[in-house]
Amino acid sequence: MSMKAIRVHQPGGPEAMLLEDIPTPTPGEGQALIRLVACGVNFIDTYKRAGLYPVQTPFTLGEEGAGVVEAVGPGVVSVKAGDPVVYSNVQGSYAEYALVSADKLVKVPAGLEPKIAVAGMLQGMTAHYLAHSTYPLRAGETCIVHAGAGGVGLLLIQMARMIGATVITTASSEEKRALAKEAGADHALPYEGFDQKAREITGGKGVDVVYDGVGQSTWEGSLNSLRVRGMLALYGQSSGPVAPFNPQVLNQKGGLFLTRPSLWHYTQTRQELEWRAGDVLRWALEGKLQIRVGAEFPLSQAAQAHLALQGRATTGKVLLIP
Repeated sequence: MSMKAIRVHQPGGPEAMLLEDIPTPTPGEGQALIRLVACGVNFIDTYKRAGLYPVQTPFTLGEEGAGVVEAVGPGVVSVKAGDPVVYSNVQGSYAEYALVSADKLVKVPAGLEPKIAVAGMLQGMTAHYLAHSTYPLRAGETCIVHAGAGGVGLLLIQMARMIGATVITTASSEEKRALAKEAGADHALPYEGFDQKAREITGGKGVDVVYDGVGQSTWEGSLNSLRVRGMLALYGQSSGPVAPFNPQVLNQKGGLFLTRPSLWHYTQTRQELEWRAGDVLRWALEGKLQIRVGAEFPLSQAAQAHLALQGRATTGKVLLIP
């Protein structure tokens, strides 16, 4: 039995993604075979496709999916055939089926649409670890959330507001800034001069933390926005990687903290995965967290999905539908 999958044989642009027929895998010890109904598209996929994050070729792109358990391998008791599940951080989701270790699967709560579950999974857990663990926000503090109309941005704004923090966000257009305000941002700014404006908003003190998934183009301004001993949590690089710098800069700008986290660092145990995914999916089900699906593409149009994501043509979550 074969299945369709998006494969990369040589790193490159969107044209490096090929729709191919490959054998449908069989679950081994501790694994489950998932029939996918939706796959999440994330910036990390574009980094891997381009060779920025090296992966042994050929490989199937994508690391986030929602679907139904088709079959389980020996030793699997946590899920059974027919269970609706969602997962992230497992390579190979741009496909009709995926083989996933059962301990990476989270059951989709009854009443929550699988598309919404997958749209909230990687980006929702990213927002969760940033606001609750990397720099645990407290009520009354002020944060900057870059790319406020993006998938992580919209969720991070909502989580920061749940905590009671003041949120300053940036976005590239009026329409995107309006979306960020709708999500609860107190201030929605253009990228130009955001650091000076953030200083004004905080009475010259600077913000407590900057959550920066943009990287190269915001780096300097992010550092300039922080209070003494503030933190820059650099969790992505959608505008390109940050150039090497002298750590003395952190001293000059106020004894700043810099961290470069990934979701993998914050889902090290099953308990941690269940905490983060459980909060995100429960809040979505209860209506406390609005998860926006901005665009859906058929699996065969993975290249168009990447172009839309990288061209800043999307808001919220981009999905591929097998």
